Amino acid sequence: MKERISIYIDGANFVYGLKTLNKKYSDYHFDFENFIKMVLGKNELVDVFYYNASLKQEINPRRFREQQKLISRLRKITKCKVVLCKRQKRFNKDDEEYYTIKGDDIHLALDMLNDAWENKYDKAILISGDGDFAPLLKYVKNKNKKVEVISFDEVVSKNLINEADKFTFINKKIANRFFWREREGKQKSV
Repeated sequence: MKERISIYIDGANFVYGLKTLNKKYSDYHFDFENFIKMVLGKNELVDVFYYNASLKQEINPRRFREQQKLISRLRKITKCKVVLCKRQKRFNKDDEEYYTIKGDDIHLALDMLNDAWENKYDKAILISGDGDFAPLLKYVKNKNKKVEVISFDEVVSKNLINEADKFTFINKKIANRFFWREREGKQKSV
């Protein structure tokens, strides 16, 4: 029986997880479209949400351009919604500047929970290893929804695994399988 599936991708957690497999890996070079097709199988896709924050162009123009290409590719995927949050400047103990993403986790949690309450899906797939989402999974399951978690071994919380109905690791073999290769003249969709 086909299930209605919604997919929620924690972009920052995803890129960090990829880097645990190989420091050179980047989400810019990941084929999210075909990965979503594989994860979906024969089920019905309701929505895909991708949460992250735009990089600062003035800090690293090359990485900014690469991220913009990724965001453009994501927006071309049927039913994919890119949710861009803010980057906030911080300083470490040595007064060195760095940035953190603000709002991505709360947007993801509210979307997943709201969609469960509105009965938009039968199963939510969370692509993240962030243990902060463990209580969210519990609430979603209380609405009689299934929850699957897909993450990387090095970044996944045991609490998150324990709350999931199903759990899958992305390993180096899977990451290499979904290395994005540009296809000229083809508009891709799920």
